[in-house]
Amino acid sequence: MKTLKLLAVLLSYPSEELVAALPEITRRLGTEPALRGATQDALAGLLAELKREDLLDLQERYVAQFDAGRSTSLHLFEHVHGDSRDRGQAMVDLNALYRKSGFVIKVNELPDYLPAVLEYLATRPEAEVHDLLEDCVHILRAVGERLIAGGSPYAAVIAALLDLHGAAPLAAAERTRKTPAAQALDEEWDEAPVEFGPASGLNAAAAHGVQQSRPQFIRFVPKNP
Repeated sequence: MKTLKLLAVLLSYPSEELVAALPEITRRLGTEPALRGATQDALAGLLAELKREDLLDLQERYVAQFDAGRSTSLHLFEHVHGDSRDRGQAMVDLNALYRKSGFVIKVNELPDYLPAVLEYLATRPEAEVHDLLEDCVHILRAVGERLIAGGSPYAAVIAALLDLHGAAPLAAAERTRKTPAAQALDEEWDEAPVEFGPASGLNAAAAHGVQQSRPQFIRFVPKNP
């Protein structure tokens, strides 16, 4: 679970605190047995870049990578609801899940921000971590493969999350430049619902009037990779 916290830090907006913590992050991730050798090598590349580059340059690249478009957004509901009103209710539901567990996010953070989700998971039992990651693994994979296609070292963090979950590794992709057509495709949505949250069977139980004590899950509608 500590590894999830470290990966959350690596995916966060670069700061002086992050740079100062890099030696410890490097040491701890280097001893994580669940990570594949290729993932360790990719993480080493990201860590080296974070150590080497000027902080302002790192921050500028981070914003360009994750905040300039929806295809690699770290806000999970961007890949589900876009800007629709359904996203607001999903945020409320996710906040309720956090509150029930006593988890508090930063005041300037949205609850679907992947680093916040990972910090929450770092406090939860292993079974719940598995359930939550399983329900959004398709989104992680899509984002990770887009990062690979764009040559971003941050793909290593997504690869590490898949390793921790025991999922298949990210597929290799040719480095490409996003075209208007590809960006338009990123705006399209699948219709098949996917559950995000513990216990996918809760919906069926609720339909039969069964009272549940576990938190309500959040529904995800995955976007095509």
